[in-house]
Amino acid sequence: MLIHATKPLFAWDCLEDSPSLKSIRELLAVVPDGRLLDSLHIARGKGRDDYPVSVLWGTHLLKILLRHPNTEACLAELRRNEGLRRILGIESEEGVPKGWNMSRFEETLGEEPHRTLLKQIFDQMTQRLGEVVPDLGKDLAGDATALSARRQTADAAKKEEEAGLPQPSGGRKEYTDDDGKVTKVVEWFGYKLHLLVDVKHEVTVAYEITDTKTGDGETLPIVLKQARANLPDNRIRTLTYDKAADSNDVHELLSGQGIRAVIQNRALWKEEPERLLPGHDGNSNIVYDEAGTVYCYDRVSSPMVRHPMAYIGYEPARETIKYRCPAMHEGWTCPMSEICNAGKSYGKTVRVPRETDLRRFPAIPRATKQFERLYNGRTSVERVNARLKLFWGVDDGNLRGARRFIANVGAVLVVQAAFATLLAMSPRREGTLGKLKLGHIARALRERTGLATPEPATT
Repeated sequence: MLIHATKPLFAWDCLEDSPSLKSIRELLAVVPDGRLLDSLHIARGKGRDDYPVSVLWGTHLLKILLRHPNTEACLAELRRNEGLRRILGIESEEGVPKGWNMSRFEETLGEEPHRTLLKQIFDQMTQRLGEVVPDLGKDLAGDATALSARRQTADAAKKEEEAGLPQPSGGRKEYTDDDGKVTKVVEWFGYKLHLLVDVKHEVTVAYEITDTKTGDGETLPIVLKQARANLPDNRIRTLTYDKAADSNDVHELLSGQGIRAVIQNRALWKEEPERLLPGHDGNSNIVYDEAGTVYCYDRVSSPMVRHPMAYIGYEPARETIKYRCPAMHEGWTCPMSEICNAGKSYGKTVRVPRETDLRRFPAIPRATKQFERLYNGRTSVERVNARLKLFWGVDDGNLRGARRFIANVGAVLVVQAAFATLLAMSPRREGTLGKLKLGHIARALRERTGLATPEPATT
């Protein structure tokens, strides 16, 4: 891959449509699959070894990274491409596995302990990136996306349920406008894939697969635990999510772990647009709305005028959010100033304890530019979802059974993490005919993966 020095560390737009043999070789080399292969060897026992598990595993990854529409297309390319066969350790055309061999392997890959070891590969690769990239995981965004799948026969599905695997089911998601009117309905049959993604780098740091009935707020604690385990201590600073995760439990969880929630709130107040701020009586002119925005009323003017109070900042030591008189803070005249600000050089000050309502009063108030900027970062997880579906074909819709489906999604995310590693460790081109330069992050990754460091060369 040829990446210019001005490109971001994870330059996803530089991925090759047709990866070279060198890129394929390096990608397979950075996948820490030793424990998985040992487990597959043990499971095979003393049976026939016409097609080694390393060949089957490599072929499975190859189908994903070469973006073949099905297994047969990948096997056909292996039969006609000697260089590709040699990378996987296949000596002749006769050594290419058959379609039914791959089908059985994919079923086996979804069984325990292989299924857990597959996810551990993803975790290990993410941990490696987190150790080297200092800002990976500081700002995260989460979302769930629909994935289509097919159901097993009744007997096979029952066995999968007994093994604790989620079963595909019908899902439905409604999109509404600001007035609550349904504008779009999406229906599918399959699963939900829950992701936590780094906002800046668009790298997945945790994932979970559930049935379509499991809510995003229910799964968030699970993926958050994975993300914290995959990242250095106290790395996560903010977590952005849509209103599907807007619940008291989620806000309490994030607040307890020192993570600032950037979550859009659900509209539940049907009749009252605002309430008096707790601790204030009817003589006060301070109110707040459902989103937690604090306002003051100019009761001298007729009719009365409501102004949003000036947000000053979050006080971690007090666990309070500080507001001041907007007129004094912004330098304009308010008829209520003599009443509110009498004897106060900075004007009227209001401190809102977050414990009053963690859901209404997050550390970063919703009516601020900071919240808006961070919330816009949620589009990163949507781009990752699109990349998984359109680029790597995770939403194939033809896989039958939970074992094969979960194993396939896990392998796709392993390939994505491997490509992220390759992008971060690739030499950067300086100028049209300049030398290739290897940064300190790329060098550190090459040391951890055992890949040789290329000598700088003029191209």
